[in-house]
Amino acid sequence: MSLVISPFLPFPSVSWWAQALAAGVVCFDRDEPFRKMTCRNRYHIAGAQGLIRLSIPLTRGRSQRVPMGEVRICNRDRWQTQHWRTITAAYRRSPFFEIYEHSLEELFRTPWEGLADFSFASCNWLREQLRAPVRLCRELPIDGSGPVTDLRRDANTGMPLPAGAPFPQYRQVFSERTDFIPDLSLLDLLFAEGPYTAAWITEHFKQKTFLCNGIVI
Repeated sequence: MSLVISPFLPFPSVSWWAQALAAGVVCFDRDEPFRKMTCRNRYHIAGAQGLIRLSIPLTRGRSQRVPMGEVRICNRDRWQTQHWRTITAAYRRSPFFEIYEHSLEELFRTPWEGLADFSFASCNWLREQLRAPVRLCRELPIDGSGPVTDLRRDANTGMPLPAGAPFPQYRQVFSERTDFIPDLSLLDLLFAEGPYTAAWITEHFKQKTFLCNGIVI
């Protein structure tokens, strides 16, 4: 079994989960400095007008260089309510949204102070929905045994792949209006494929090799 070392990311992309499923173990780094202009406090979904960037506001702004484990969320702007309304508007017509709606809404109703805590909870929620044997760890491994894929080195980790990247298309709610948008948050694929999401990833990414945000899968 191999290992992925990753930054804390909220609702990571399909390509991130492809690597997580292939490895079987993901360890998050609480001590790496927060990096602005990355997905450490944002994730991407598809809406009626195209790509939607959902950002989590931070108490000390985006330019702070404190460890990820110390980054605090600014709850003054009711971002959880805004995110949930946006997700609902974007996906209420998707095939499987209603299956996950209530448990996902609880995640957005729960108060969160630490960015790493919310990000880990979002990853754990997705893992539970996938019913996949992926172990998520909040600490780095003590030893370095086994193959390791380090996603901390790439500032674009968690960002969607560019148009034309070798991702199979699936039916997105607004694809007839906006064209297909690849490699969004796994939420997008989950609401489209439901219980078959993990199998979809395994089928389409197994034995495929391509460059993903600087990482070869």
